[in-house]
Amino acid sequence: MLSQLGIKGRVLLLTLLPTSLLALLLGIYFTSMQLADLQSQLLQRGQMVAEHLAPLTAPALPNSDPALLQRIASKALEQPDVRAVTLYDQDGQMRAHAGPNMLPQTRPVRRTDQPQRLTDRDTTRFIQPILISHLTLGEAAATDDRPLGWIELEISHQGTLLRGYRSLFASLMLIGACLGVAALLALRMSRAINVPLTIIQKGVARLKDGDLQTRLPDLGSREMDQLAAGINRMAAALQNAQEELQHSIEQATEDVRQNLETIEIQNIELDLARKEALEASRIKSEFLANMSHEIRTPLNGILGFTKLLLRNELTPRQRDYLQTIQKSANNLLGIINEILDFSKIEAGKLVLENAPFNLRDLLQDTLTMLAPEAHGKQLELVCLIYRDTPQSLVGDSLRLKQVLTNLVSNAIKFTHQGTVAVRAMVEDEDDERAQLRISVSDTGIGLSEDDLRQLFHAFSQADNSISRQAGGTGLGLVISKRLVEQMGGEIGVESVPGQGSDFWISISLPKAEPLDEETCEDLRGLRVALLDGHDLARQALRHQLEDAGLEVLEYANPGELLEAVANSPDARPIELTVLSIDSRSLPPERLGQYLHELEAQGCKALILCPTTDQMLYNQELGDEHQQLLSKPICTRQLHNGLWELRGGRLASRNESPAPLAGQSRPPRLLCVDDNPANLLLVETLLADLGAEVTAVDSGFAAVEQVRRHSFDLIFMDVQMPGMDGLKATEVIRAWETEQARAQTPIVALTAHALANERRALLQGGMDDYLTKPINEHQLSQVVLKWTGLSLRGGQPVRPSEPAGEPGSGLPVLDSEEGLRLAAGKADLAADMLAMLLDSLNADRQAILIAWERWDREALIERIHRLHGATRYCGVPQLRAACQRCETLLKQDAPEAHEALEVLDEAIQRLSRTAVTA
Repeated sequence: MLSQLGIKGRVLLLTLLPTSLLALLLGIYFTSMQLADLQSQLLQRGQMVAEHLAPLTAPALPNSDPALLQRIASKALEQPDVRAVTLYDQDGQMRAHAGPNMLPQTRPVRRTDQPQRLTDRDTTRFIQPILISHLTLGEAAATDDRPLGWIELEISHQGTLLRGYRSLFASLMLIGACLGVAALLALRMSRAINVPLTIIQKGVARLKDGDLQTRLPDLGSREMDQLAAGINRMAAALQNAQEELQHSIEQATEDVRQNLETIEIQNIELDLARKEALEASRIKSEFLANMSHEIRTPLNGILGFTKLLLRNELTPRQRDYLQTIQKSANNLLGIINEILDFSKIEAGKLVLENAPFNLRDLLQDTLTMLAPEAHGKQLELVCLIYRDTPQSLVGDSLRLKQVLTNLVSNAIKFTHQGTVAVRAMVEDEDDERAQLRISVSDTGIGLSEDDLRQLFHAFSQADNSISRQAGGTGLGLVISKRLVEQMGGEIGVESVPGQGSDFWISISLPKAEPLDEETCEDLRGLRVALLDGHDLARQALRHQLEDAGLEVLEYANPGELLEAVANSPDARPIELTVLSIDSRSLPPERLGQYLHELEAQGCKALILCPTTDQMLYNQELGDEHQQLLSKPICTRQLHNGLWELRGGRLASRNESPAPLAGQSRPPRLLCVDDNPANLLLVETLLADLGAEVTAVDSGFAAVEQVRRHSFDLIFMDVQMPGMDGLKATEVIRAWETEQARAQTPIVALTAHALANERRALLQGGMDDYLTKPINEHQLSQVVLKWTGLSLRGGQPVRPSEPAGEPGSGLPVLDSEEGLRLAAGKADLAADMLAMLLDSLNADRQAILIAWERWDREALIERIHRLHGATRYCGVPQLRAACQRCETLLKQDAPEAHEALEVLDEAIQRLSRTAVTA
């Protein structure tokens, strides 16, 4: 409340409150003192009147003179404040009374020889004894002082109270006058303070409103003048500061204007620099594309002619030299691909795809591809996928496979003994996405802290010394890291030197609709015995078998498994066994006897072996129902192999292949390339495949040939002097439109590997493209795709009696045809047939895997590859089956499944015939 008072109210309060309190206290004090004094005087006066009346009434009492006593009493009333007087004799009888009745009338009075005083609110009563001594003043008075009577005198307080009230009223009037004077003085004083303050307030308000020229006048007091002077100095300082600020603002504005002009100039310069940078980037991209072209072009010739030379009759040393050249060229191509991938990532031109894929298939395919390298070092490859891990996901499976391939390949490279294990588990998931963790663990040399810090940097490796054992560019892990980060994940490594490393990736991927997978209902509930001496690999196989509903019994050595099959623990038979073996645990020469002992117990065996031992074991398997698969085994392949042992679809193929009619003519092809080596290579490959080839070395010559002759397909190089491939394609398309002719398919032959190359080629009028280096399989596939004509189809198959199965229509082996295809060279014919037989089992396994997944493109590619190999050997039955299969698959005909069964039977028949021959 006090905080809400102004200065005027505070001055008044400060002035009047102490004064009022002081006046009130003094008034109360002095008034009470005056009243007490008046009361004391009243009592003294009453006592004196009573004492004075006693001698006067003493003579009259003994004589009983009532008149005298009445006169004395009445005379006493004349005294101030005496209200009533009563005289009593010694017997207490009233002798005289003057005035009104005593108050109160009922008060009992005890009369003694001593004076008494009784005080009431309104009156005081004095009782004075009349003694004998009042008659005389002699000695008798001293000896006999008996009371003669009593005087009762009543004094009224009204007068005293009235005088006290008057005194109090006078005091209040005086106090009021003093307070009024004090209030006037306080008002004057407050005005003397408030007026200057009001002036100061108004002046400060004007200063606040920006009127810095405001100055306060003299305010009439030293303190106020000092305050006003301070405010004036502050106003002057503010005015100076404002002027300086305004000057600074003007200066800053001028500086900003100049800076804006400078920035505008810099922006123009930056825009020019940006355009120059974009141009430099474009030039860099073109340079990269050109370098890719310039490097891949000679590599195309090196790889192509190396393959052609390897088909001829060579000495062992010459073949070794050529294989070294081929391996070195492939390594160089891999390095170039890594550099180009890194460049695309750095340029931000790498676009990820989003398509459904199966995680299990991706991991197992990766290990299958790298298995020969691991088995060559006698390493164990293991894939463990936790059962709660989602299988159907959406993402770029190709790039994810590239990352995993790099990690597994590095693990194999730096591991000399032990195990490389790939694990996949789910860290977190919801209805839409799954957070996966995929790790690659090895028991290799491990990495130190310094190695870990350098690991994910470009062009750096854990071992950069001159004596390092592993080669490469040091870009694999960098590319993997960038790919994983672009997918929204992260990659890391944990390692202990000498104990191994654990590379992991954590990535979140959307879930896809589960794919319909083949179920093996016939296998559910069956008991299978599992043999594997490696604990982790045995665990992985057990999970794969349990996924098919099998009851698994695990054994670590062949003897225990054979004993368990012979003497089942609970009398339930063991119908199937999975033997995961190698040449150390179960040598090939012992395999036949071991399988015979198992079959004697009614138990069929599926054999899994390393890729390096597959040929040795394959020679020991004479029974076509025995399955031999390479490790690590894919889940679908494992289930299907067991299904075959149970008499499933693939195990009961007994149909004979039907002959396929030959084609009416070979395809007519135009090859255009300015590089003589590449032109000769393509011409040779296509001619060897049975095509009619016209080769020219420029775009002008290509246009001229198209105008003169009709072709089924044109292979067009992109970069050529004078008229490049795109320009030549544009001229050809314009001529075809002008002549109203059907467009001839044009396939680009390019060494470019940039992401926008395919788009530019297709937009330029080309129909397809092949990336150098190329091979005959790619050429055959493209020719068949765009012309419908198979290479080597123009040569009719000579009918002859079958050398294999009766009734098959074509011979399994035709030595005369093989010799003719080898230009009469018996050694070359034998080598070509041996090469076909060496790869035949691997081709069959790849075809079966692709068939299980119904990967039509993979089937076409693999069968086309096998088809191309059969054209250099005398194997008419297998060649016809390949040709029929390839044609039906490209047409997506329903008879393709039947043709695949015929092809598989033809492969098995050729294998058996070659062994017996």
